[in-house]
Amino acid sequence: MKKIIFTLSVLIATVAAYGQQFQKGTTTANLGIGLGTALGGLGKARPAISVSVDHGMWEIGGPGVISLGAYVGNTGYKYTDLGYTAKWNYTIVGVRGAYHYNGFTNVPKLDVYGGAMLGYNIAKYSSDSGDSSLADSYGSGMGLSGFLGGRWSFTERIGGYAELGYGVSVLNVGIALRF
Repeated sequence: MKKIIFTLSVLIATVAAYGQQFQKGTTTANLGIGLGTALGGLGKARPAISVSVDHGMWEIGGPGVISLGAYVGNTGYKYTDLGYTAKWNYTIVGVRGAYHYNGFTNVPKLDVYGGAMLGYNIAKYSSDSGDSSLADSYGSGMGLSGFLGGRWSFTERIGGYAELGYGVSVLNVGIALRF
């Protein structure tokens, strides 16, 4: 995973771009791999994956665009010790809104944004130990979170992105597709 993140970072920093700033009517989809999480579990973590979509809805002064979108992410843990296996699985589904700042007119390949997400965390715990007492301690629930991110366009349709915030991971990096 370190090689993937390094490769994406180098691409974002060095590839020439043809993109334009995020505008009203723009739709962008992010597909990412996450690092770090605030979600609990023991043992070996499964890589966090996430998909998000943003659609430019309103131009506002400042200069910028407000987008509305959706988010789905998944991660989990597996712990094996003392003859039993325990598993934690987390799926977050949410709606999000963001402000895309378009003031960097000399860097049209860059889309910087920040926003909030209202999400539902579907938490599941299972164990083959026969002890079901922990199953109820990992409840699902609603949550409000914030995020900051940036996208860099390699072409009109393809770019890379990085996003900090609370989802299935603290940092997501990956590919951004513009429609």
